[in-house]
Amino acid sequence: MAREAFSHRLKTRARAVRRVVLILAATFVALGAIDCTSAFAQTDFLQFPKRPQRSAGQPSAFDTLKKKGAGQEQMLVQANEINYDYTNDRVSAVGNVQMYYSGSTVEADKIVYNQKTKRLHAEGNVRLTERDGKITYGEILDLSDDYRDGFVDSLRLEAPDQTRFAATRADRSGGNYTVFQNGVYTACLPCKDDPKKPPLWQVKAARIIHNESEKMIYFENGSLEFFGAPIAYFPYFSTPDPTVKRKTGFLVPEFKSSSVYGFGVEIPYYWALAPDYDVTLTPLITTKQGPLLQAEWRQRLVNGSYSIRGSGIYQLDKDAFASDGLGTNNPGYRDWRGSVETSGQFALSNKWLWGWDGILVSDRTYLQDYGLSHFRSIDPFKPVVDAGVSQVYLTGKGERSYFDVRTIHYKGFSSADRQDQLPIIHPVVDYNYTFGQPVFGGELGYRVNVTSLSRDSASFDQISQTTGNTSVVTNLAGGPCSPSTADPAVKIPANCLLRGIPGEYTRFTAEATWKRTITDSFGQVFTPFASVRADAAAVNIRAQPGVANFIQTGDNEIVRAMPTVGLEYRYPFIGVQSWGTQTIEPIAQLIVRPNETNIGKLPNEDAQSLIFDDSNLFRVDKFSGLDREEGGGRINAGVQYTTQFNQGGFASALFGQSYHLFGTNSFAVGDIANTGLESGLDTRRSDYVARVSYQPDKVFTFTSRFRFDEEDFTLRRLEIEGRANFDRWTTTLLYGNYDAQPLLGFLTRREGILGSASVKLDANWVLSGAARYDLDASRIDQTRVGIGYINDCILWGLNYTASYNYTNTTQIDHRISLQISLRTLGGTAVSRNISGN
Repeated sequence: MAREAFSHRLKTRARAVRRVVLILAATFVALGAIDCTSAFAQTDFLQFPKRPQRSAGQPSAFDTLKKKGAGQEQMLVQANEINYDYTNDRVSAVGNVQMYYSGSTVEADKIVYNQKTKRLHAEGNVRLTERDGKITYGEILDLSDDYRDGFVDSLRLEAPDQTRFAATRADRSGGNYTVFQNGVYTACLPCKDDPKKPPLWQVKAARIIHNESEKMIYFENGSLEFFGAPIAYFPYFSTPDPTVKRKTGFLVPEFKSSSVYGFGVEIPYYWALAPDYDVTLTPLITTKQGPLLQAEWRQRLVNGSYSIRGSGIYQLDKDAFASDGLGTNNPGYRDWRGSVETSGQFALSNKWLWGWDGILVSDRTYLQDYGLSHFRSIDPFKPVVDAGVSQVYLTGKGERSYFDVRTIHYKGFSSADRQDQLPIIHPVVDYNYTFGQPVFGGELGYRVNVTSLSRDSASFDQISQTTGNTSVVTNLAGGPCSPSTADPAVKIPANCLLRGIPGEYTRFTAEATWKRTITDSFGQVFTPFASVRADAAAVNIRAQPGVANFIQTGDNEIVRAMPTVGLEYRYPFIGVQSWGTQTIEPIAQLIVRPNETNIGKLPNEDAQSLIFDDSNLFRVDKFSGLDREEGGGRINAGVQYTTQFNQGGFASALFGQSYHLFGTNSFAVGDIANTGLESGLDTRRSDYVARVSYQPDKVFTFTSRFRFDEEDFTLRRLEIEGRANFDRWTTTLLYGNYDAQPLLGFLTRREGILGSASVKLDANWVLSGAARYDLDASRIDQTRVGIGYINDCILWGLNYTASYNYTNTTQIDHRISLQISLRTLGGTAVSRNISGN
């Protein structure tokens, strides 16, 4: 046993001594002392060790390299074996080779460096990791020692941007020009379960050329494949490589169709003129109307950017626009049509900026007829863009202040719009400021508004015409609200509203506000507040037919003031239970002020919308704009209940009413638009308003809003909304029930449902749909169904929309659209109207 232990210790020490000898031997080799082959070595791969004997004056390989490569980076190699062939000036690294040079790494089973040809030859499980993060795999790699020229057999390349190349062979020259023979390109990640499975999409080509100097990729005799199946062939095409943000060239075309222009294809050409400006030329070639030309110029400057976009067409078949009920009165019935648009924004400092938006069009339906600009993509469940805005503005933001001034011109896009009835704003100015230091213990601030506008013709709305059980609001020339006679004494029926005055209107408003919050020892919260507002207005209302029935015509100057004082009281009662916290908070608000003056003498341009609900129950002035101001004494009272659950979730409720105490009730006196009438505030005791919200967890949310008649609790207004986000489902359902308001143009009760839902079929597929149903008329208003797929390399979507127009005959606009976008290659879209009209 002693002999065996001694023998084991002797072998262990021998192995340790052998490691030291090998390390010393490698060191001696580097110093030119001996020539050997080691089991493990790490050395400068470009430097041959000196021979012990050589002829005087004969340079060694090391000396030659040292003279030619002075100052160059060293090539370091780690391998199981390093062999030196002095006869052929070669160095071979064998076994788990890792070579580091100039920020790049080569890994292989074997690497041979030829000192004479200055080339590296790697074999077996080759992996080249370049300085920029690109990884190349192959079986054989042959490169110059500066990596500028060479080839790779059985190549597979992975770039840092998650793009991939594969080829039977790749040849590189000049350090920036690579040709992939029988190449494959994709931006999709390989399948985790089966990496050999074809990716979602890939481009195969006989040759793929990557010119890194031009930053372009060229494909020759290629095909586009989805799931390994070819769907499109092309003899040649090119695309910027993924590192490029801007590159001159053709963009992916888009396809569209319409009953008025037939089939169309857009072929954009992007021209990167300089790093700070570019041009995009986009001809739209149509089968019925001929070519439509578009161009857009964009430029970024030091402190901002701007763009100019123009388009135009000479229509070959203008009669296609005369097939509807308007005939030759259709705005599109003309030879030449076009538009010019521009926008820009520039920073004057870190607090100030100015900019503009501008649009000129030949006619009001040009953009939507050809699906341009604002109408390129419209969601039927979002507000339709029915006017173009041209404006110039200046905006400033401080820590406690805000300033904005802009002048605005509206261009009507609807076929029912009359341009002379749209206002020109010149200008509108808003400024508000809040003092940083308390004043009398409270917050003091003020605001200023200046509004100046003009309109050529009066804008009336007829509110008494009905078709079946649905009211129809019209504003057509020659109708009862817009008589063709020029006699200013003509009577306009009482069932019309004057939405906009003809002439000029300028109003100056200044208001100072103060409030302070005081909490006593019992937890009662008192908030006294005060304000004073002054208005000065100058109007010049033209004596057009019927206008005098609603407002005094001619020149007029009006001054009014509104001082206000009040007190708001809250007393929250908080109860803590084992399951959560409850808060019951009575709220009362007393407002004292004089009557509103000059009701109906001032035009009402910005305060025509008024919906009384929980959101404005405790607003001091419930009008939505400054052309009206609430007057008279009033008490707003209610109670609010809130529950917070320990396990998450909450519930809240609000119930309240407003009481007119004294003076003239502003909501009971109609103006030119009858604002305030039938609002629920036009009686001494207002209607009751309520809100109930419940969110038990992160999944479900329920909100309901009510308005009940103050006498018999008849339901006047009801909105119930539910949202759910669980697992893969997202759903929203909104039910609305609104009482008739004949004085405002709503002759019948309105009731409808708007629902939408989307479901993630899996990690990538999404199915969505939405519909709006008019319960009062028992018919669908709009529908939309869509399915989409998105992952790391593709976006794909298919949508169907239907819009219904119920007139004497039901018209349905069916439209289907397809969008495909491939990462790094670009995207395209196809849309088609399938209505058959």
